Amino acid sequence: MKIGILGGGQLGRMFIQEALKYDDEFYVLDPSSECSCAYISRFTQGDFNDYQTVIDFGKDKDVLTIEIEHINAQALEELEKQGVKVVPRPHIIKTIQQKILQKKFYQQNNIPSPDFQVIQGKSEVDFPLPFVQKLNTGGYDGKGVQVIKNTGDLEKMWDAPSVLEKLVDIDKELSVIIAKNEDGEIKTFPVTEMVADPKLNLLDFNICPAHISESVQNQIDEIVEKFVSAADSAGLFAIELFLDKEGKVWVNETAPRLHNSGHQSQEGNANSQFEQFYRVVANAPLADTDASGFSGMLNLVGEEGYSGKVRYDGIQKVLKFPKTYVHLYGKTDTKPGRKMGHINVLADSRAELMEKLIEIKEMVKVISE
Repeated sequence: MKIGILGGGQLGRMFIQEALKYDDEFYVLDPSSECSCAYISRFTQGDFNDYQTVIDFGKDKDVLTIEIEHINAQALEELEKQGVKVVPRPHIIKTIQQKILQKKFYQQNNIPSPDFQVIQGKSEVDFPLPFVQKLNTGGYDGKGVQVIKNTGDLEKMWDAPSVLEKLVDIDKELSVIIAKNEDGEIKTFPVTEMVADPKLNLLDFNICPAHISESVQNQIDEIVEKFVSAADSAGLFAIELFLDKEGKVWVNETAPRLHNSGHQSQEGNANSQFEQFYRVVANAPLADTDASGFSGMLNLVGEEGYSGKVRYDGIQKVLKFPKTYVHLYGKTDTKPGRKMGHINVLADSRAELMEKLIEIKEMVKVISE
């Protein structure tokens, strides 16, 4: 089977690494010849936002998929019409890649998401402070999102089409990853708890299983059911959630692809999100997702003040730790805030897991030579 992937970043790299045990050919389209997938796939350098480039890349593939949502969905629609299998289907990619459409999708399908206002420019603001501004397109990893706390902050608003969203009084940030194949089989990974780096607005630790009540789990199950029904597509989807201090669950946003919040599944679950995604793409029976004990992940992110050829200080010490697994993304150059890899940790208790993650975080630094 010829599997084409739009995007050559670390998600594609880990997907291919997992799927190489099956008998398929992997083709990648990415603008950078130095991307994470360049040396482990049949690589084409090109712009995945260019209509014709995507058509030319995808037309001879058995299945076409994505590892980043900011791609030319119109070209995917045309390829689907021509008989190329696209996973997930272009209509749900189009909905998710525009924050305005995504919010309206939740509203129309009774999926709980914070109150919002759609604006085309900052002169239209008529929404109670404080709020979150999310640019309609192009945002990811905390980019294109900012909190507007008071009238003084209004000046720094982006003058572009955006969603203004009510600020949730957050108790916990949670994530759930769902897979659905073309036969309609659905599997859900255990809910994970995300701990963010307040400065970079990037995921710091991801903990599985999340420490949540039965009521919260029931709310999440209901959200998953509504989302899968409304999305009407095979695929692997990560739903990022807020649990507020009143015990209510809200959808923050959804990614129509593999996700950072599922990395600990590589060693912490019976099967990883990458194995599961292969089975979705191949329309194979879905894999068991049970968690075995406690698992967690921490991102390896470029340190402030360092740019250039990467060096990982402290990795040798980490490799001596039991039940600790290093995953690097094949990126030769670091810069502040750039995701360069992650480390997964297994433990017998949540307390032990947190202790190990904090110790490793202090031990490893991503710097330049």
